[in-house]
Amino acid sequence: MTLLRLSIVVSATLSAHYFIAIACVTNIILDVVFIGYMHLGAAGATLGTVSSQLVSVLVAWLAIRKNAIIAPLRLPDLRFKRNVLGNILKVGLPISLQDGFIQISFIAIMIIANLRGMTDSAAVGIVEKFIGLLFIIPSAMLASVSTIVAQNLGAERHLRARITLWYSIFISTSVSLIVALALQFFPQHIVGLFTNDTAVIASGSEYLRGFVWDCVFAGVHFCFSGFFTAMGLSILSFGHNFLSIVLIRIPISYLASLWYPATLYPMGLAPTLGSVFSVIICVIAFIYLKRSRKYGWREKRQKTRDELRENPHSLIAGRVL
Repeated sequence: MTLLRLSIVVSATLSAHYFIAIACVTNIILDVVFIGYMHLGAAGATLGTVSSQLVSVLVAWLAIRKNAIIAPLRLPDLRFKRNVLGNILKVGLPISLQDGFIQISFIAIMIIANLRGMTDSAAVGIVEKFIGLLFIIPSAMLASVSTIVAQNLGAERHLRARITLWYSIFISTSVSLIVALALQFFPQHIVGLFTNDTAVIASGSEYLRGFVWDCVFAGVHFCFSGFFTAMGLSILSFGHNFLSIVLIRIPISYLASLWYPATLYPMGLAPTLGSVFSVIICVIAFIYLKRSRKYGWREKRQKTRDELRENPHSLIAGRVL
């Protein structure tokens, strides 16, 4: 993943897709060999996945060396530098903790669903798998915003960085809103792809109707998280996610499970309320940072005019952000 991120940072996004495609094709071929011909079962699937990732890393590394994307790596370069390691941990540690807490929240919600019986447990499990598919769009926007904004902040193009955030939020929320509205009318068809049990389909449909709105608001705070990470303030991203999980998602999921035992719809709204809470924190933090002189957002008028001259269509977004 580090090599793929590096390819994206240096604007070689197409190469990153090639590396992922190589891993996918290799994984499929090795699964057929290890599981189909060698009958290794689950161990074969694991071996195929790990081997395909290794092949992808080797191909990516060879491509990077051939195209001289980065300077050659030598043995003396492999030593700790306190300032570099500190910067990496400053950004990376909050993100890793954030991802860990998010997974814990999903586990907690599954535990709550299990207490309601097998039908609701199966319904929640199915919907969370499908929601993971929908979250590809906000997740992709998070990575895009983080990369593009970091490049523009490094070039002291603060206005362009904020415009990137604005358009990313618009794209993510627009697509998610269309999907959320559509799923209000036929959620049973989606749940029915995973099971034939009518009770599970009925419960899963109600849960999906509520949970799918989370994607809309997540599209907003995911983009803000990418923006804050690009500024080196990933602690803000961790903070709003942590508070959302501890104060909203898990408690409201539990209370909704107790108060509404006949339907999963209120329990599905709990993650959505958590995302709304995160959006509020992100907006407050963004306004504070914009008004603060500490982070250099108050550009000189001439620099702002130069940016607007390069991109006149950014005038409206520039005034908003």
